[in-house]
Amino acid sequence: MVRDIVVIDEAKCDGCGQCVTACAEGAIQVIDDKARLVSELYCDGLGACLGHCPQGAITVQKREAVAFDEAAVAQHLARSGRQSQPHSSPTAPPAPAATAHPGCPGSRFQNLTATSGRHPGGGCPSAAFAQFEAGHSTPPGPDPDNTAAETPSELTHWPVQLRLLQPGAPALQNAHLLMAADCVPVAYSEFHRNMLRGRAVVIACPKLDDPDGYVEKLTEMLQIGDIASITVAHMEVPCCTGILRMAIEARGRSGRNVPLHDVVISRQGEVLARREVPFTITN
Repeated sequence: MVRDIVVIDEAKCDGCGQCVTACAEGAIQVIDDKARLVSELYCDGLGACLGHCPQGAITVQKREAVAFDEAAVAQHLARSGRQSQPHSSPTAPPAPAATAHPGCPGSRFQNLTATSGRHPGGGCPSAAFAQFEAGHSTPPGPDPDNTAAETPSELTHWPVQLRLLQPGAPALQNAHLLMAADCVPVAYSEFHRNMLRGRAVVIACPKLDDPDGYVEKLTEMLQIGDIASITVAHMEVPCCTGILRMAIEARGRSGRNVPLHDVVISRQGEVLARREVPFTITN
């Protein structure tokens, strides 16, 4: 039959998983870091997920598809540990489905071994809870006021938040700039020694921050500060790559072929990848 059904543009999707929790029928899951329609049977075509996609990757299109099946949805939700909701009408948006585990499906507990830190899919990868074995003994370290054994900080300026640091700050003049996602310094134990040393730094969260103006500010930093190089450090979860996209766009707008290096950190604090990003001019 020809009917309305959800269509997901995988090129735009960053795998944030917000559409997963918005779909009361459980028709969408994050698989291989992309939101996907798992079955046409489960999609009612009303588009409750549309307003929950920050990338605009979801549309509702009229095309040939199998008919929506409420009974199949109820069975699907039961297998997922979720309760079936009454089918909604176009004038009444579907209520969020109750779940056996309240909150985002991606926040359910995972107890990971040292080699299983990757997100298995379902919900937002960045919100998926994981517990790791620390690389040292269980007792906590020294109290914050015990400075006898502290390693000196490599931080050379303040502020460090991208929203607060001005493009003309003296620390940015001819600097090697480190752009770090907020979680990187917490996850990566060698952050000061292996990343921050010898660099100016800005930090931001591409998922939780309001990024309006970030690209413009970075472009200005590149032009005014005559930045020598950029190193972008972000977590492995898909939405965290937003900070890399900001850097790439700002570099393209500036017209300056500044060396740009991308470093990916796992949720267990390992360096997963390093690469140099080719230069592309952005109009």
